[in-house]
Amino acid sequence: MDRIAFFRDLAIIIVSAKVFGIIAQKLRAPQVVGEIIAGLLIGPCLFGFVKQSDYLSLIAEIGVIMIMFSAGLETNLKELIKTGPKALMIAIVGVFIPLGGGTLLYSCFYGFEAVGSDGFYKAIFIGTILTATSVGITVQTLKELGHIKERVGTLITSAAIIDDVIGIIVLTFVIGFKNPESKPLTVVIHTVLFFVCSICVGMIMYYIFKFIDKRHPHQRRVPILGFALCMFFAFAAEEFFGIADITGAYVAGLILCNLNDSSYIARKIDINSYMIFGPVFFASIGLKTEFSGFTAALLGFSLCFVAVGLITKVVGCGLTAKLMGYNWNESLKVGVGMMTRGEVALIVAQKGLSVGMLDAKYFASVILLIIVSSVTTPIVLKLLYRKSHGHRRTDDEQGDEQGDEQQPQEQAVQTEQETVQQA
Repeated sequence: MDRIAFFRDLAIIIVSAKVFGIIAQKLRAPQVVGEIIAGLLIGPCLFGFVKQSDYLSLIAEIGVIMIMFSAGLETNLKELIKTGPKALMIAIVGVFIPLGGGTLLYSCFYGFEAVGSDGFYKAIFIGTILTATSVGITVQTLKELGHIKERVGTLITSAAIIDDVIGIIVLTFVIGFKNPESKPLTVVIHTVLFFVCSICVGMIMYYIFKFIDKRHPHQRRVPILGFALCMFFAFAAEEFFGIADITGAYVAGLILCNLNDSSYIARKIDINSYMIFGPVFFASIGLKTEFSGFTAALLGFSLCFVAVGLITKVVGCGLTAKLMGYNWNESLKVGVGMMTRGEVALIVAQKGLSVGMLDAKYFASVILLIIVSSVTTPIVLKLLYRKSHGHRRTDDEQGDEQGDEQQPQEQAVQTEQETVQQA
């Protein structure tokens, strides 16, 4: 593809992604769903206006790095620590039960293969796609319902953030194990070394950025240097430690998340991501999706993939919340709140495609899971909160109603007394 044609394709992607993103928002679905659908429509599987190219792949890679960097910047470490072991346990179980469920599902459809074979790693990777909860979709749902600051809302949000961190670590391990030249112990050592080095270098970079931020608050040099740090960590993670570049980008965001201007950095990064790189990344998922091999067997797998993805989160996270002392209604809210999938599942799927651990035809399964979970979660959560509020007609509420009825009488008596005093 020549350079001029690339500009045409880029214009088509940006316009179509924006239009369908707006339509998705009007239908109360995440904007990312519309951008993916735009990629499906303009891609080779339908109208064929745009074809995948090296130029678009490179921009999409920058887009996913920027998304993960922004996710790290928007992480609240203090709130993450305050939630304690409850959110951590919910997140751990909420990762490994879907991981096992997805692995078992793939094996039941395509056969159980020996440990270390390509089929075994593909089964593990299908499970890895199911691990991460979408923090953005979950938080937005709770905000719209008005329960983000409640006990259950805080627990869901914290667990979802930890869930994403664990999911990225699992992705790093799985990709490392797939490399035929690597050994499990080597992968573990490299992963540990990466995080140790990230902590050491990160502390130094944090104080450097803190000094710069103090001297030059709300100036564009801060987000520019932050973006440079993001790119360096993405490069170093994959080049020196064999870790996924998105892990490095996420860690770079975590390093800067406690700066006074962390939200300012995130806004500046989001401007570029929102205008160009993000839409290209999400549309590229649609461009890579293949329906030519979508057989009846694959349709059956996709439906089971969606069912397993939803059920394993609800069961794993919900039962863990129950064991942590929450009642059944609260536990079910936690489980349902954790079942949304979004950008992280797409990121994991794209990374699996790039390293040869996932076939392009399974993107349709991932997209179906994202759409179903994104639409189902707000509806079910709303019903659960309505049900819990319906049963919560306590004596205090009845007392409030009686107080409201008595209030006009008290005001009338008070007015009469004031009239007598004035007379």
